[in-house]
Amino acid sequence: MPHLLIMRHAKSDWEAPFGHDAERPLAERGIRAAGRMGKFITDAGMTPDAALASPAVRARTTLELAAQAGAWTCPIGVEPGIYGGSPGSILDLIRAQVAETVIIVGHEPTWSTLTGRLIGTARVRFPTAAVACIGFVSPWSATDFGRGELQWFVPPRALG
Repeated sequence: MPHLLIMRHAKSDWEAPFGHDAERPLAERGIRAAGRMGKFITDAGMTPDAALASPAVRARTTLELAAQAGAWTCPIGVEPGIYGGSPGSILDLIRAQVAETVIIVGHEPTWSTLTGRLIGTARVRFPTAAVACIGFVSPWSATDFGRGELQWFVPPRALG
């Protein structure tokens, strides 16, 4: 059964100097949360086989810290289409996957909308560093909106 982990980037630092929005770094709180979530994902038995992040600094750093804390050995890539992508364009990206368990790290409001549409008509609110695990009974190429089952949804504050 393919599993998709959808993770919102961790808390960013609005006080740090940055030019373009994509250059905004993580706050200290975000750095801690990213690691905590990476370890949780591993402890939950959902270590990714492939990982993709938005090119935004905060998303790439979230993925790198989560992978380090969770001791993931999967390939990590940057997918430009995640930054500013629509649920439909992200669905196309999902359909192209081949690994069994894939994590994608990106942004709001796309993640809430994407998650809700993948599992049906649910309304989902994605706090920073939260992770949704969605299972599918069909291969990635046949993935469509309304065909996923939410296995779990965990925000970092649930981990203490």
